[in-house]
Parts: sequence; C-alpha cells; structure tokens
Amino acid sequence: MVDVTDATFEEEVLRRSSEVPVVVDLWAPWCGPCTTLGPMLERAVGATEGAVTLAKVNVDENPEISAGFRVQSIPAVFALRDGAVVDQFIGALPEEAVRSFVERLVPVSSEADRLASEGRAAGDEDLLERALELQPDHPEAIVSLAELLIGRGATDEAMTLLQRIPETPETRRLLAEARLAANHTDLVETDVDSRLTGLLDRARDDPDAHQEFLDLLETLGPDDPRTVQYRKALAARLF
Repeated sequence: MVDVTDATFEEEVLRRSSEVPVVVDLWAPWCGPCTTLGPMLERAVGATEGAVTLAKVNVDENPEISAGFRVQSIPAVFALRDGAVVDQFIGALPEEAVRSFVERLVPVSSEADRLASEGRAAGDEDLLERALELQPDHPEAIVSLAELLIGRGATDEAMTLLQRIPETPETRRLLAEARLAANHTDLVETDVDSRLTGLLDRARDDPDAHQEFLDLLETLGPDDPRTVQYRKALAARLF
C-alpha cells in the first residue's frame, strides 16, 4: 500500500499500472464508509501477495486526482491496468464483494509467466527467450534477459529489447547501465562521486558527458541523497 499525492500519481499509479494492476482508493478522514472500506481493501489486496497493489488518495489534500477521476462522492475505488481504468465502484461494499473486485484483477499465470519466473530465478537466457517466443512483450522476461545481456556485454541487444515495453523506473535503470557498460564504465570499479564531479563541468557543452552524468544518477536511484545533490548542481550549471 502506498499513499499517493497529486505529485506522485503519475509514477505510483499510472506507470506502476504497467507492471501490476493498481487499485486506487479515494477517501477522506471525515468519511465514515471510507474508514470501513479501507481495511477491507488492504486485506483483499494483501491477499494477492503483490499481484495487485493499493494506492490510497486523500481527496481533501489531492484535488487534481479527484478532478481527474471526476469524483462526486466517496469512497470511490478505481482499478487501473496499463494506465487505463478497467473497473470501479462507488460507496462501501460488503467484504466479499470487495474481495471479488480485487481477485478479478489478479493476472492469470500463463506458460510465458512460468518460463519467465523460472528463467529469472535460474539466470537462464534460454528459458527467458522461450518466454518471449510465447509473449514478445513479457515485462518480467524482458527485464530479466536485459540484465543478463548487460552482464555479458551485449548492451546493444539489451537496449533494443527494453524498447519493447513501456518505460518504468526499472527499465530506465537498465538502459542507463547498458549505456554506461557500452562506454566501458565499470560501476563496481568506478568512484561514482569523483566521476560525477569530473563530468559536472563538461555536461553543459558535451552531450556525451551530460548523458553519462544522468546515467550515473539513474543507477544511484532516487533514494540516494547524492542523486538530489548532483541534480541540483547540474541544474545550476545549465540554467
């Protein structure tokens, strides 16, 4: 479960829904039925063990999301897959109905899913390629195979493969790693801080230095304090 705001809705709901179905619960603290429905949704989504995720939106604090869904009364619940609403209901429902609503969203496992899961666990390219023969845009198989390709230096092949699926934080990271590997940047051996500092003064006028700088930040991830620090430093030089 994640609390979503107007600022994080695109990342936490729209983009996330390309990976797993997302249930959006629009509620408010003063709404009695909302406080009854919320725990039901949490239990139902939790029972899927990650196959479905829950995003809670306080409508009083996030008017843009409410306006986007054209909400006139709460609780209001929407299910999204690949950025589009696929199911919804308004008002509190009995727990059995809530559970059924969530269970309908759970993807049915296919042979491609099985091969992708086994291939990822075993690091087996053959299994992953077999999964992609059955489903060429299978996200788990593509991401897993791209990781293996980058690891053995097949960076162009990995980047081409990643273009088959919508962009996610994971695909952005892998694309960054592939570009860095293609330029012989070893993330294990590289002193990232020193490298970022050295690229900073060149990033404004050198497109290659700019891209490498951004790729290094992508591999650090949004939770690394250096990411914010160096992004601010780059902005100061560009503008």
